[in-house]
Amino acid sequence: MQRFWPCVAVAMVVVVVTAAANKFDQVYDTDVHIWPMPKSVTHGESNQKVYISIDFEFNIDERSKYSDVGGILKDGFNRFLTLVEMGHAMDPSFKPPPSGSKLKGINLVISSPNVELQYGVDESYNLSVPAPGGEPYAQLEAQTVYGALHGFQTFSQLCQFDFDTRLIEIRKVPWSIIDQPRFSYRGLMIDTSRHYLHMETIKKIIDSMAYAKMNVLHWHTVDSQSFPLEIPSYPELWKGAYSLSERYTMADAAKIVSYAQRRGINVMAEIDIPGHSHSWGIGYPNLWPSKDCTEPLDISNEHTFKLINGTISDFRKVFKFRFLHLGGDEVNTSCWTNTPHIRKWLEAKGMNELEAYQHFVLEVQDMAISHGYEVVNWQETFNSFGKKLSKKTVVHNWLEGVASDLVVEAGLRCIVSNVDAWYLGPVETPWQTFYENEPLTNIKNSKLRELVIGGEVCMWGEKVDGSDIEQSVWPRTAAASERLWTPLEKLPKDLNQVIKRLERFRCLLNQRGVAAAPLNGLGRAVPEKPGSCFVQ
Repeated sequence: MQRFWPCVAVAMVVVVVTAAANKFDQVYDTDVHIWPMPKSVTHGESNQKVYISIDFEFNIDERSKYSDVGGILKDGFNRFLTLVEMGHAMDPSFKPPPSGSKLKGINLVISSPNVELQYGVDESYNLSVPAPGGEPYAQLEAQTVYGALHGFQTFSQLCQFDFDTRLIEIRKVPWSIIDQPRFSYRGLMIDTSRHYLHMETIKKIIDSMAYAKMNVLHWHTVDSQSFPLEIPSYPELWKGAYSLSERYTMADAAKIVSYAQRRGINVMAEIDIPGHSHSWGIGYPNLWPSKDCTEPLDISNEHTFKLINGTISDFRKVFKFRFLHLGGDEVNTSCWTNTPHIRKWLEAKGMNELEAYQHFVLEVQDMAISHGYEVVNWQETFNSFGKKLSKKTVVHNWLEGVASDLVVEAGLRCIVSNVDAWYLGPVETPWQTFYENEPLTNIKNSKLRELVIGGEVCMWGEKVDGSDIEQSVWPRTAAASERLWTPLEKLPKDLNQVIKRLERFRCLLNQRGVAAAPLNGLGRAVPEKPGSCFVQ
């Protein structure tokens, strides 16, 4: 028996290795493993491969109207190269690929010279990757540089390090991809009041958003707990920060805006007023109704509105996005009615509590509009006084259920973030819920559907900081990103058709240094046992 044992052992090893190899191949040979799924994709057979040349380059075609004076395209291409190399050492001398199978570079045609990044910018692109023996250049065409950046992201997901040749390979060529987003607003909210987030943490969040083709970072800058952002016109405001080091200068904010813009991401700032405002009074106590009743902000004090106007003016110099979020949620007006001087003011104005709340919101809306902004307000403002909001208002729906139909029937635009599906804080909300949340629920009229500008997942900061924000955000945000990017008819109703592709994207995020959590548990879950990234 001892004489035959080695043979049995060898056979067992061969079986195990073969099975592992087959399983490995299955990870990369699924029909399409791009996330989010493009509008249209065609590809070749599994055995058709090309390899990225060690000196892979990009060329701006002479037909292009964009010359990349600011270097946005060059920076995007360099990030693309970093992503596809995946930290491995390419070695073209190790095992040279077959003749005619090298891809020398990518040609780009960008139709518009305009580099302004705003809501509604054209983000479409067409990408083609040739088969071996054909034209040795991929082709990327886009209306704007921001569409081209999305094209780079898709291209990077086609690439994989080949351990046999020690080169970057692209399987299933030729590829032909036609793509554009379903919604123009695809947001992620972060909260720097409940816990301070360091600049590098915010940059990492921006990078990861670009991987999933999200395009708006909603920055909830301040809240009751802290006021970390410098307001040059009113420098005492950031006395409300947690500490001297947990603050942002306006130059820091401009740096974040620029960093995001070069990745195709707008930054929408939020000042949440008149409630959620205790921290404002640390530096300016006269903003409080009284020292014992500190929010909402004192509506009877002219200085309150002068200070808000100055804050918006300072914001306008840095936050160039079309929209400014003015909050307006969870306003408990009891401080107004219980404070003698405010109660007296209300009586003189002939206002009740609801009318005072309306007056405050509309007054600040007018200020923001005078500075060139369109306004976003949380859903409570619509629920309280509906059509009296400015027509330039976008209602941010966050209460349970998708209530967009009521907003659009009133002729207002809206963003969907319902708490039961697109809030990241409740770790028990699984990725499947994020994926199945449909922003256009209950809206049948095609014209009214156009008033839903998109959706946003919200990462409130009570239980996250730099140590756990990434695994709280990912991969559940990716589930929402596909809902917001991919045409409705392309979204599978059977989530078994989604999970393998999402598992691969989660592993890709890990590979790129993003601490995305496994899919098999709750938000911020950890791996349950030893095993491949692709089955966790």
